[in-house]
Amino acid sequence: MTHLADENCAALSGPEHKLTEAAINVLRVQVPEWSQDAQGRLHRRYGFDNFVDALAFTNTLGEIAEAQGHHPDLELGWGYVVVNLSTHDVGGLSRNDFIVAARIDHLAA
Repeated sequence: MTHLADENCAALSGPEHKLTEAAINVLRVQVPEWSQDAQGRLHRRYGFDNFVDALAFTNTLGEIAEAQGHHPDLELGWGYVVVNLSTHDVGGLSRNDFIVAARIDHLAA
């Protein structure tokens, strides 16, 4: 199995790219720290010792997102970063969300 962090996001548009619950469950194995929130987005909170470290993580995460052309919704505060991922152009979760989640996890490791 290819690790999601080694993949690159593809340009996706249309509901045919929206993942089924079965497909989501298969991919979630590779990003076990992520959950789905009430809106169906992939969600994870990262903790840090201070604001400077959280900001540095956010800036590097932003570089990953820009390089992949897939941008999460972020919340930054003292000692934490919250990341929410979904693919608006498909109306839910796509493989791209899991690729970016895996890349962010790799960054955090």
